Amino acid sequence: MKLHELRDNPGATKKKVRVGRGPGSGVGKTAGRGIKGQTSRSGVAIGGYEGGQMPLYMRLPKRGFNKPNRKEYEVVNLGLIQKFIDMGRIDVAQPITEDVLVQSGVLRRSRDGIRVLAKGEIKSAVNLEVTGASAGAVAAIEAAGGTIKVAQVAAAADTAA
Repeated sequence: MKLHELRDNPGATKKKVRVGRGPGSGVGKTAGRGIKGQTSRSGVAIGGYEGGQMPLYMRLPKRGFNKPNRKEYEVVNLGLIQKFIDMGRIDVAQPITEDVLVQSGVLRRSRDGIRVLAKGEIKSAVNLEVTGASAGAVAAIEAAGGTIKVAQVAAAADTAA
């Protein structure tokens, strides 16, 4: 097979319907939009409109609040870090920072920081420097003989006090 012989499978591509191109096309004149009314015009915005009836989104109770400037952390599990150490993508001799985790491919980006969770197990004695970690992750790392430096440690015991 040569490069110029490459073709799509039959039926893989479909021709775009060109509307408003005369009566012979089958979708001429009104272009499949019907006659008159809001939806026959351009710039239609009737998403939640129910003909004057109180719309569903207004009938349902509202609760809670989404903080517009909240921090969004990337989450990484201990098991994944251990897997990358075993593969040789992360060097245990050096401190494992957020930049190291992104460059090694554990995470795609760091957003507002990286938070370590305790899912999986870590066998290597690592020196982690991250934005946040769960209390279980901190305990697991220290049990393996490693150290972890965090900007914040979210523990249920701290918030309950």
